[in-house]
Formats: sequence, structure tokens, C-alpha cells
Amino acid sequence: MAPEAMDRGPLDAGFSSAKKAVLMMLKRTGTSSLADVAKELGVTKMAALRHVNVLEGKGLVERSFVAGGRGRPQVFFRLAPGATRLFPEAYTQMTLAALAFVEEKLGPDAVTALLKQRAQEVYAEHRPEMEDKGLKERVRTLARIRDEGGYMAEIGAARKGTFELLEHNCPIFAVAGTYGEACAVEQELFQKLLRADVETSHRVVAGDSVCRFLIRTREAKNRGR
Repeated sequence: MAPEAMDRGPLDAGFSSAKKAVLMMLKRTGTSSLADVAKELGVTKMAALRHVNVLEGKGLVERSFVAGGRGRPQVFFRLAPGATRLFPEAYTQMTLAALAFVEEKLGPDAVTALLKQRAQEVYAEHRPEMEDKGLKERVRTLARIRDEGGYMAEIGAARKGTFELLEHNCPIFAVAGTYGEACAVEQELFQKLLRADVETSHRVVAGDSVCRFLIRTREAKNRGR
């Protein structure tokens, strides 16, 4: 697993609070209309458009048009490829180089062992925060931990016995793309911390816009069999 310590990202400096809010919103939603942006900022469409235009001029936001019947096509905005650098990457290049060195010297099994060892360290660090809590609070605690680690995590929809955890940013995207074991180890870590069953339905590394985890009590899973 990548270190929790994060570089202070470019998003933390050089942007007004409004422009940062636009970038964060588009990171979470994928695409948004001008009306959505204006609502998020609490300003008029004209004021929202000024912020978006500046970001578009910097190559961070791009627009697309969708026909909507009569009248002009509706405009939507999304992050441009150049915006990727704004979000935390958790020492990606250093981590990749280290894992490549381990793989070359000791083989692929050593990479998996290293990832699992790191996961065990993370588990030991955060396990006390999960004690004496119900599953709902454990999920909330995990979401907070992950959000603080740069994953832009939040709690999604919930139904009886099942919770949804969404992560809109993947600081270890390049690592997971090269070493798929990282995702499996991460899922196993979640299961140990939450003491619950965790299913992954969406992955950023697989081309989805979000990592989506479905978390179920083990009792609920057994009842469904």
C-alpha cells in the first residue's frame, strides 16, 4: 500500500475557494451542467461560467454539448486530462520504482507479500478506531480515514444490512494499474477493519469514474443464501 503521507497537492494552492470547489465537484460527479455548478457555488450561472472559463483556459476543464430537443444543445463540463496532476498521487513514481525493484530482485510473489505487509501495518494502526462500534460507525470511520488519505471518500446509499462506500480519487492509480494485487489487498484490508463482507463493483483503475464498495454484514449475507 502507498504511504498515507501525501504531498501537498497543487489543488491546495493557486486556486480560489470557488474554483477549487468546481474542480472537486467535477471530480466527484464526472460531468455537470452549468446550472449544477452554479447551484454548488451558490451563485448565478453567469458567475459560475466565469469560474469555469478560467479553468477551461488553463486546460483543466473541458465542455461537451448534448442535444436536448428544441433550442440550443445543453453544455456540460468535465475535468480535462490535464487536471489529473491536481489530485493526490501518494508518491506514485517512488512507489512504482520500489515495487519494480522488489519484483526484479525477488519476484512477483515478493511484491504481493510487501503489499500485504503494508496492509497489516495499516490495519494495526486503525483497528483501535473500529473497536466498540457498530458496522455503520465503522464504515463512517473508514470513509473518514480514506478521505484524509486523499481518496475523496464518502458514504453512498444504504439499505438494511448493506452500506456503500465511494472513492472518487485513486492516489495509487498508477500502482494499481501495474500491480493489480494492490486492489485485492485493499479489499481484504477493508474486510478485516470492518469485520464485514466487502464487494467491489466499480474501479477507477478499470475505467470507472469511481471506486464503489458494497459492504454487508456477514449475518445479512448468510441470510440471503
